[in-house]
Amino acid sequence: MSKRQALQLYKALIRESKKFPAYNFRHYALRKIRDSFRENRQLTDQDVIRQKMDEGVRNLDVIKRQVVVSQLYSTEKLVIEHVRAQKN
Repeated sequence: MSKRQALQLYKALIRESKKFPAYNFRHYALRKIRDSFRENRQLTDQDVIRQKMDEGVRNLDVIKRQVVVSQLYSTEKLVIEHVRAQKN
């Protein structure tokens, strides 16, 4: 697995996670992705890297499905989202 493939997976995970309509789900997913990639940054064993990449691809599929389900059952925005929108 190359660094390029890992970067593509990282960007795809981030891009999909930003589609969550719910603030809490969105920020949890983003934080989890960033932490996981930071934690595994120093891996050198190709078998372990391959396993982690496969796990990332499976998680990407889960996130895609969850985004669709979340969009079906959307709720009102949280107070924190309204405050941030006013600042921008």
